[in-house]
Amino acid sequence: MVRNVDVLIESTRSFEKDIASLSKDEKAAVVKKINDCASLFPTQKADVYRKLRRLPLPSDINSYESSLYTLKVSQKLRVILAVDEDPIFGQVIFTLFRVVKHDDLDKAYKGVAESLYQGFLHHNRETAQIS
Repeated sequence: MVRNVDVLIESTRSFEKDIASLSKDEKAAVVKKINDCASLFPTQKADVYRKLRRLPLPSDINSYESSLYTLKVSQKLRVILAVDEDPIFGQVIFTLFRVVKHDDLDKAYKGVAESLYQGFLHHNRETAQIS
């Protein structure tokens, strides 16, 4: 049984800033690529994951699996995004973090991973204080 899956696309301020600096053609290519993935996801999830490359997590949190991916838009452009599947609410959330030139990918990824990782550590500390 195929359930209806809502696909939500959220973008961060960094992504908005990145995309604003692209040419009209590059912007169009980025938007089309993301929309293609979003529209395919409910019926062809495996195909979408094949288009994505999972980014490794910092080694300190090796018991978790990263939901950070890169999506190749063109020879030189990559989108850094997270894919979060929420089966309880029947939705998938694509969070767009950055769109960068291929050469800047490692640096941009480290920045995204660090900001997410800090939140993760902070959350763990809060959980520890509550319990």
